[in-house]
Amino acid sequence: MNYTNKMLRDGALEGKNIVVTGGGSGLGKSMTKYFLELGAKVAITSRNIEKLQNTAKELEAETGGTCLPLQCDVRHYSEVEAMRDQAIEAFGSIDILLNNAAGNFISPTERLSANAFDTIIDIVLKGTKNCTLAFGKHWIDTKYKNTTVLNIVTTYAWTGSAYVVPSASAKAGVLAMTRSLAVEWAKYGMRFNAIAPGPFPTKGAWDRLVPGDLAEKLDFSKRVPLSRTGEHQELANLAAYLVSDFSAYVNGEVITIDGGEWIKGAGQFNLLEQVPEEMWDQLEAMIRSKKNK
Repeated sequence: MNYTNKMLRDGALEGKNIVVTGGGSGLGKSMTKYFLELGAKVAITSRNIEKLQNTAKELEAETGGTCLPLQCDVRHYSEVEAMRDQAIEAFGSIDILLNNAAGNFISPTERLSANAFDTIIDIVLKGTKNCTLAFGKHWIDTKYKNTTVLNIVTTYAWTGSAYVVPSASAKAGVLAMTRSLAVEWAKYGMRFNAIAPGPFPTKGAWDRLVPGDLAEKLDFSKRVPLSRTGEHQELANLAAYLVSDFSAYVNGEVITIDGGEWIKGAGQFNLLEQVPEEMWDQLEAMIRSKKNK
């Protein structure tokens, strides 16, 4: 099976104007590329304007689409408002907001400073709040309907996870915001959904989180029942569907795309997969012998 095949028909996002935070690299870049291929105009944002400009130039050359680089630190509401206004001035309107900007540390929590903890909360939770309020209030004030907010969360948003406590706390807040506003703001013509990706290797993020040969030693694919990590196009396919009109009746949902990783970790007896076949024969014989006594 070719996991990099594109899912939606050509032109599926024609006429859609999208803002992708954290769109200069990694998964944000991959999703942006597919949106452009499907006919959307996309504004990408991050703090690093040089990276954004290089990405926009590269993606426009590859897709023939329109990609607008806009510098913005999502932690500051005034910058988000300015970014929103620039995007609207360039495109005329914005139909879709993809809250993808994130940060993370892998560390024992006692080693984190209060500032390090705040940094993740500010980018992930406060940044998502800032963008959602800035665009949501504008859509309400202008009575602009048929809009979509798509948030990127994680499976540990509902399970929690050691060693990434700031991220888990922030993503849990984003998930609650997604579900809450899906109900409250539906009357204004807005849909809110989220994606919870499993392991999707990206050069920048994975190098920071699991540096050196640590990723090879941990081998994330072993945690996934499908025995592999995700391909970027698979995530881009799901994101494109959720922001398209094909998903117009999907609201308030979080869709996991992780090959079954989190369910494997959640099951109390899932580690029994490590038991060899011959040992199962022995266990069955022991159980039968006890029943016959």
